[in-house]
Amino acid sequence: MKTAVWLYLFLFVAFFDLHAQYPILTPFAISLGAAPSFIGLMMGMYSITHLPGNIIAGYGVDRLGSRLFIVFSLMGAGIILLFQSQVTDPWQLLLLRSISGFVLAFLSPACLALLAKLTTNRAEQSKLMAGNGFVHTLATVVSPAAGAYMVAKIGFTTAFYMLGWVLIVTSICALIFIKDIKAAAEELPPENSKSKIVTRIEAAPIPWLVFILPIATSCAQGILSFELPLMASTKEGMMTTGLLFSVVSVGALITLSMLFLNRIPAFHRTLWGSLILALIYFLIAAGTPLPFALMLLFVGMGKGIIIPAIPMLLIELSGGARYGRTFSVLAIAYSIGAFIGPMLAGQLRDYLSPYYIAFLALMIAVMVLPFHTRRPYTSRTHFSQN
Repeated sequence: MKTAVWLYLFLFVAFFDLHAQYPILTPFAISLGAAPSFIGLMMGMYSITHLPGNIIAGYGVDRLGSRLFIVFSLMGAGIILLFQSQVTDPWQLLLLRSISGFVLAFLSPACLALLAKLTTNRAEQSKLMAGNGFVHTLATVVSPAAGAYMVAKIGFTTAFYMLGWVLIVTSICALIFIKDIKAAAEELPPENSKSKIVTRIEAAPIPWLVFILPIATSCAQGILSFELPLMASTKEGMMTTGLLFSVVSVGALITLSMLFLNRIPAFHRTLWGSLILALIYFLIAAGTPLPFALMLLFVGMGKGIIIPAIPMLLIELSGGARYGRTFSVLAIAYSIGAFIGPMLAGQLRDYLSPYYIAFLALMIAVMVLPFHTRRPYTSRTHFSQN
């Protein structure tokens, strides 16, 4: 599991670096003269340019492995941040964020595929996916506040410059220390006709409507990421926004630390976690008289249930085959949701609370999910030995 340790370390640095930008990108765009609708477009373009990268990663990771894609993604994102530190116009920022969206599209499918290949044991895979969510969340606990603090002390230009070099150095370390691993499903030869039948079952396609849920969760997260930074108009406001992002991450960290949750079937964790998250967004939209920070903590706790459950559900449905393409489609779903969320929030926030949109998206996904995951999973989790 040495590969997992190195991967977690690099993921921590990468996620810390990327999420440190969350509370500062919107104020930076505003300082360049961008309007809220333009910021929504920028966030949407960042997400939609994920799509070609996700598609390429789906086939590339299965054929070429994860290592080169991880290195390319981190290196490219770091170089773009160096250019971003010098922009003087909102349209320049839009162009660089669009390119960054394409480059970073390779990171998630490559990392998830590599983690899934480390073992064929479903319990161990569930722990690895939970570990990925834990590392991701741990990095985001302090990174938003750290990013806001950096800007308050050294300004936008120096902050982006430093974050860019951190990613470049991380990519070089990843090139040296990460090794590719072949999936057990790829290494097992079909010895007779019965094993061939099992192989065909393993490669059975995942129902497309299952991906409505990651679209909805990403849409809701995109809306939250759009709305929170708009609360900041001063350096003190950026610090507050960074702390609110950290509160969400702390909530996710709480449920990710509850290791007993990994014993619950992935389908049930996904379904009930999404339902809880939808209800919390409804409470926020309805103006429930509860502290906003407390409701954000609950949002994070709901995310902490869903984050490792969705990849594990897809592993079970795919039967342990074609990890690259499976997680590529997952990344595409996340990208679509992250595009739709900020775009709708930017256009409709003057007419209704964007958090209502998050609630509706999640509730639709919750209602659809049970009708498309009824086929048994356990028959796909073992290979024939006859």
